Amino acid sequence: MIDLVVTADDFGADEAVNEAVERAHCDGVLTAASLMVTGKAVDDAVARARRLPRLGVGLHLVLVEGRPALPASQVPDLVDDTGHFRTNMALAGLRLAVSPAARRQLAAEIEAQFAAFAATGLKLDHVNAHKHFHVHPVIGRLAIDTARRHGAQAIRTPIEPGSPRGSARLAIAFARRLRARAARAGIASPDCVFGLADSGRMDTARTLEALAGVSEGLNELYLHPAARDDWPGHAPGYRYRAEFEALVAPAVREKIATSGARLGSFADFVGR
Repeated sequence: MIDLVVTADDFGADEAVNEAVERAHCDGVLTAASLMVTGKAVDDAVARARRLPRLGVGLHLVLVEGRPALPASQVPDLVDDTGHFRTNMALAGLRLAVSPAARRQLAAEIEAQFAAFAATGLKLDHVNAHKHFHVHPVIGRLAIDTARRHGAQAIRTPIEPGSPRGSARLAIAFARRLRARAARAGIASPDCVFGLADSGRMDTARTLEALAGVSEGLNELYLHPAARDDWPGHAPGYRYRAEFEALVAPAVREKIATSGARLGSFADFVGR
């Protein structure tokens, strides 16, 4: 059986993202969304999610390029002078590896973001992290331990079919370790994830190409849809509008139907 979860990341980052999520779920193939609990439009996202009972909403942990849930004074080793998480993931990851204080602050921040999600009253479908920072062994361990306590159904392990090159091999190795740790904790993860290589550029053609690779087991296709490309805080070069259009394209719906894949959230498939 081919099971397919189609996820939108950055839910709550902006109302343009939230609008695209709602429309892609109601009129397209979107089945899940990952919520930024510290996003500036989080209240709007939660209100929309409450109107969409079939949308599987998960937690999109933000530990880079965003603001913390805790006051900056409580996570000084994780933030810069503006009170935002640092943007250099390599240096941030190194600090977590060598600093016990940074790890304690990280644990508190992850717990705070899970608690903020719980306060929404939404059912926690899955967990992942902005920029896939949860493949870092320290973050991954804490994310899994906290996810298990909060009842998450699944965690994204970003492994896309194909032959990784260069530094991508290290990321894949970390993702495999994450998958093994999640399995030991009783948390599911997709067998294949699509959207990594062309993140931010998943237009209709690329989405159709990705769907050609879905196979037996649990698959996840993730995109970054938005109603427009120039929303405040957008990533340069990302084609958000094109990714939204892919999610509502008749050709994409037809491709999924002919593949025999079942569409749903992680909760729809995990534990069956």
